[in-house]
Amino acid sequence: MPSDADDDRFSALRTTRMEAFSDGVFAVAITLLVLEISVPAGSEDDLLRAVGDQWPSYLAYVVSFATVGAVWLGHSAMTNYLHHVDDLFLRLNLLLLLVVGFLPFPTRLLAQTIGHDAGGKVAATLYGCSLLAAASLLSVLWSYARRRALVQRDAAGHETSVVTRRLTPGLAFYAVMIVLGLFLPVAAVFGYLAIAVFYLAPVHLLRRRSTSVG
Repeated sequence: MPSDADDDRFSALRTTRMEAFSDGVFAVAITLLVLEISVPAGSEDDLLRAVGDQWPSYLAYVVSFATVGAVWLGHSAMTNYLHHVDDLFLRLNLLLLLVVGFLPFPTRLLAQTIGHDAGGKVAATLYGCSLLAAASLLSVLWSYARRRALVQRDAAGHETSVVTRRLTPGLAFYAVMIVLGLFLPVAAVFGYLAIAVFYLAPVHLLRRRSTSVG
């Protein structure tokens, strides 16, 4: 009969493999983003202008890079407190990675159509829905881990509470930006960037700000 130590080693192995696979998907997705940036062929005679004309690609790249980075930071914080994972958690994690791996596609659409009226609105809406899905799935993963007691038993309550607050996707903010994208796509994209920057901000800076406000 397997001992408790054997169970712990098996659980740790599953967690380690999940983290390694997840990091690989995040790395591939974030690398694919930059591959979408290019200048049209035959632009050698006016290369500076051609490079400047690609500003939608730069904007989409920065927003997507920041968002993927924020999701990765949240995923890392979450897995840092996991004691083990179960089968459903692994499948939920795959759903998150599915969305993360999909992000280069709406990023490219956004870069190609942000200057157009109808196309830009559709692309901004699809882009916002993709970001919302990634943030929501990350929050669902953490909520499930806490309900199923997958979190380490010796984890301090205040520490897990900080993770919970940081993983809250801010559904209202994303919903507002998605609606805004139907009218002002560029403004919505900057809104998505602001959300990502908030999640990228170090926790101690947010604590200091909340303390000074209080």
